[in-house]
Amino acid sequence: MFDWSVDLWTIAVGIVCNACCAVLGCYLVLRRMSLLGDAVSHSILAGIAGAFLLTGSIGPLPMFVGALAAGLLTAFLTQSLTNIGKIPEDSSMGVVFTSLFAVGVILISSPALRKSHLDDCMLVGLLDVVSLDTEWIGGWKIPRTLLSLVPMLAVILLFVTVFWKELKISSFDPELATSMGINAALMHYLLMGMVASTTVASMQAVGVVLVIAMLIVPAATAHLLTDRLGWMIALAVLAGTTSAIFGCLWARWANSNAAGMMAVVAGLQFALAVVLAPRYGLVSKAVHNLRLAFRIVCEDIVATLYRWEESAGRQNPGFSENPGFCAATSADCIRAAGGGFLARLAVPLLRRRGELTQLADGTLALSAQGRRLGESLVRSHRLWESYLDQYFDLPADHLHEPAEQIEHFIGPELQSRLADSLKSPATDPHGRSIPPVMPSND
Repeated sequence: MFDWSVDLWTIAVGIVCNACCAVLGCYLVLRRMSLLGDAVSHSILAGIAGAFLLTGSIGPLPMFVGALAAGLLTAFLTQSLTNIGKIPEDSSMGVVFTSLFAVGVILISSPALRKSHLDDCMLVGLLDVVSLDTEWIGGWKIPRTLLSLVPMLAVILLFVTVFWKELKISSFDPELATSMGINAALMHYLLMGMVASTTVASMQAVGVVLVIAMLIVPAATAHLLTDRLGWMIALAVLAGTTSAIFGCLWARWANSNAAGMMAVVAGLQFALAVVLAPRYGLVSKAVHNLRLAFRIVCEDIVATLYRWEESAGRQNPGFSENPGFCAATSADCIRAAGGGFLARLAVPLLRRRGELTQLADGTLALSAQGRRLGESLVRSHRLWESYLDQYFDLPADHLHEPAEQIEHFIGPELQSRLADSLKSPATDPHGRSIPPVMPSND
């Protein structure tokens, strides 16, 4: 089923093609210009068709010039409609690229272009048969497609290396780039020119329609896995490489289109990243949210027990050495956190961590460690109520709920800043005393 003398060249072309697209795709994703990459890849159809009608040649130079002109025209018209016509950017992209793509479809449907078979090549690519169009180089039969893709990859790497700082700053903050003397508009058009050039070089392999998947999907996958640009580019290239390898092999096994299978594998990789990415994946976010909810439940129990002690008037300087006042049952603790599964798990965990201690009669009380945590939570709560009352002039009955939510996220440093801002108040707006800062046992 597999002919490795053919399939290895197919995989090699796919890898180089995906690497070209993945590097540039990272900048498109960071600039939130994925749709513009789609627009350029579709609109160059008109440029390529127009170049053939003018020159009668399908050589690399006319195709490159026509595609580059169409790509830059797309970027220019999109930007002009947004800046001059005050049209939203997404609307201007939709108008420009659909119009130019329609022109390209009309042109390649003309009798002159039908004879050249450009329509098949540009729309779906010829990745499956690249090994049939070869040229002898140093005693090797090299697919002719590689002769344009490899130099294109070298140019892209040189472009990114030379303009690394400019591309990085203008991608994350165009206003900052302009204030630093970097011509953000020039970087934009240079990037669009590289995208157009890459699309032309990739056209014979994967076609204009599928090149957008190679431009965006590996880069989007990498963006879910890292926040560092260098690593993002490396991971995007890796994702493109694996999609080329497994996509081509899968296509051979299923007797299907190799470029299409590459896009399918890239999409599956993205789906896995959406679910399993260590920071932004659905599983990671669910685990993080569960841990946060569990921490809040534990702290709610501790803070409630501290308030019960406080309201009973049994807190004194020697209390930390004599736990046992204001004891509560396990059911009381669970109700203090609103009940539920997490609250039931929180009580034994607080005992294991030493924040609750079990008395001889089976009831629970705050330990010295738990009391320090409860005091810190209540201090955060009341300082925040005082801050809202002083600076936001909210009604007294509107202070408790936001303070109850934010108390879990105010640490000692922010407590100190709040106290300094409020000139170390002794009581909150409701007249309740604000616990002082307790010394650490460290």
